[in-house]
Amino acid sequence: MLNYIWAGMIVLGIIFGAVTGNMKEVTEAALDSAGEAVSLCIAMAGIMALWVGLMEIAESSGLILKLTDKLSPFISFMFPRLPKKHKARDYISMNVIANVLGLGWACTPAGLKAMEELAKLEAERGTPGYVSVDGSAKGGAEITGRHGRGSLAEGSGAADSRKGKRERVASNEMCTFLILNISSLQLIPVNMIAYRQQYGSVNPAGIIAPAIVATFVSTLTAVVYCKVKDRRRRA
Repeated sequence: MLNYIWAGMIVLGIIFGAVTGNMKEVTEAALDSAGEAVSLCIAMAGIMALWVGLMEIAESSGLILKLTDKLSPFISFMFPRLPKKHKARDYISMNVIANVLGLGWACTPAGLKAMEELAKLEAERGTPGYVSVDGSAKGGAEITGRHGRGSLAEGSGAADSRKGKRERVASNEMCTFLILNISSLQLIPVNMIAYRQQYGSVNPAGIIAPAIVATFVSTLTAVVYCKVKDRRRRA
């Protein structure tokens, strides 16, 4: 969908430039933006390399492990059905820590691994769409289809079952983790500071206080929403 949106914006821009007789400006803007994009990527790469390196040092020194232990009560509160010693807890904790530090790019690998482990957990639970047709838990990477968990449990997915095709349905833990990842509290918005510095802001770090307030509110809203939806689902 995003590809269509970007393609549409580009086409509309070119058409508007042609209609208004500003094709020269459109061409110059495209070339200038391409140069700025390269410069921004180089600047961001340096900043992210610094922070990712610091994260690696923190992990090697045991700091991340200690922070993960500190986050354990919060993880248990948000994911009550997630087993205490499950690998997904560590990856979720690392993702939350990276997000709090404003390392949006650095948290992606941990987020992907967390989703993989949550998918394995659903396979172990025998959730339709995550297990093979014969009932063995394989994670369901190759399984797709049109029937969800509820319809299959009622028997309407029998035809798809015979064909070996079942639709994956995101678990409660997956939805909660995704919402937390999107709304995460940020103490140091590294990306925004880098963008502001790149484009000549007088005080690039001036975004820190508003970012903390905004992300605190978004995270609090996400926590309340997840718990309300979880309570309704259990009811």
